[in-house]
Amino acid sequence: MQRKFLIGVIGGAVAMVAVGAVGTHLLADPESTTELDEHSTVIVDGHKALAPGIVAGRVQSKYHPLPWVGSKVSEVTCPAGLKAQAGATVTCTGQQDGGKPLSIPVTVIKADVGSITWKFER
Repeated sequence: MQRKFLIGVIGGAVAMVAVGAVGTHLLADPESTTELDEHSTVIVDGHKALAPGIVAGRVQSKYHPLPWVGSKVSEVTCPAGLKAQAGATVTCTGQQDGGKPLSIPVTVIKADVGSITWKFER
């Protein structure tokens, strides 16, 4: 009887850890896919680009989604739009707790006429 109870407790703990790990992965994923429409698109060097405010807002909200993932950042800004071309990059800036400056590289993974998939580095 005690053995079945112990197996149940261990199984339950393993299941909770697995659910926590999946939740952390989903919330902390630094990759985003964003539609390119009239509200999100700007032109940079003659190319469609994701507006800098949208990139900055998404980075700031996803940089520290959970207390055990990443550092809390504020005042994230991006100097220009993120060109809708695979490999395009922009470096956004922000502040960590205590006001320490932070550089946040952002890279386009893939892009087409209607959307852009990009990621940032922690």
